[in-house]
Order: sequence, then structure tokens, then C-alpha cells
Amino acid sequence: MSEILAYLIEPYKTYENFQIILECIAAFLGIASVFFSMKRNIWVYPTGIVSTFLYIYLYFNWGLYGESLINFYYTIMSVYGWVLWRKNTEEDHVHVQVYWASKQDYLKAAGLFVFTFLFILAVYYYRPLIDSGFNFALDHQLGFFYTAVDYIDASLTGIFLIGMWMMAKQKVDNWIFWIIGDLIMIPLLLYKGYAISSIQYLVFTILAVNGLIEWKKNARMSQ
Repeated sequence: MSEILAYLIEPYKTYENFQIILECIAAFLGIASVFFSMKRNIWVYPTGIVSTFLYIYLYFNWGLYGESLINFYYTIMSVYGWVLWRKNTEEDHVHVQVYWASKQDYLKAAGLFVFTFLFILAVYYYRPLIDSGFNFALDHQLGFFYTAVDYIDASLTGIFLIGMWMMAKQKVDNWIFWIIGDLIMIPLLLYKGYAISSIQYLVFTILAVNGLIEWKKNARMSQ
């Protein structure tokens, strides 16, 4: 047990206190956002916006550019979803009705995944330029130097993009994509040395399973 704790804590010895505090705040608000989403509560969006905004900064500094971009997308989609949910709230102006995705929704989701996957790989192609702070004066060597983590990150970005889009559209199926993505993120973040965020995604997975159960019950009642 002590060896596991040492492994989790070791990377944080080199981090600044400011960065650790930001990660804790972002993780807490992220969990709160998923909890509100599970309850079909519109507060999913204000808490989510702050969390994703913080993670844009954190992921970029960690070199996970795909995750940084997807959190930028989350922030935009959270504003869009907030507006959409406000228009469709029930009598209490807090909760929304949910529905199952159609075949057409899944076709759009497939297109979103392919586009996002290729776009993120294009971003990683220019990693040397990004890592140098966009210093065009340096002689950057660009090329096909992708790692396994790059492909995983690109895939995760596509999966989470679909989940966020379907959530904004009040589709029960969004939870399936969140569960898949969360399960992959747990070992990825542990591998990268970010235990706090890895634990957050473990909690996300548990909440997402409960969210799927809750939304399925509500969708059944609406039919």
C-alpha cells in the first residue's frame, strides 16, 4: 500500500503548489458537474465551465494537447448546452427531459469522431513547434513521430466530444461514451503522473454508470 501511495505522490514533488491547488479545484468542480448531470440538473454547466477552463491550462502544460482542446470544446459546448437546457427545463426550471439517440445521431457522432481524431493527430504533428512556444525562428523537425499515447489521446478526444454533444442534446446515450472515455483516462493519467485527476475519472466512471441508470429510467417514463 505504501508503495502505491509513493508512486501516486512522487510526481507531485516536482509540481508547484499553485498547479496542485488548481488540479484539486478542477477535479472537485468536475465531479460536481457530473453529479449535477446525473440528476439532470442545469447546474452541470456553470460548475463544468469553471472546471474545464482550469483543465485547458493544466492539460496544455502537461503536454496533452488533445485533452486541452477537448476541454476548450467543453467550455464552448457548456455555454451552448446551458442555453439549450434553459429552454427545455421542466416546471422547476432546473431539470430537463431526456431521450434516446437516433440512428441519424450516431451517424453524426461517427463523423465527429473521425474529424476530431484526424484533427488531433494534425495538432500533434506540430508538437515541436508548440513545445517551443511557437518560436518560428527555430528549425523545427516536423514529421510522423506519433506515440501510442498520441493515438489514445486523439481517440479519447473524439469519444468525449461525442459525449458532450449528446449530453447537450439531452440524449441518454451520452453516458455510454463518458463511461468508455473515463475508463481509458484512469490508467492514462496514472501513467502520465497525475493521480488526482486519475482518481477524479474513477469517480466519474461511478457517477456515469449511475447517470446512465437514472437517465434510462427517466427516458422510459417519458415514452
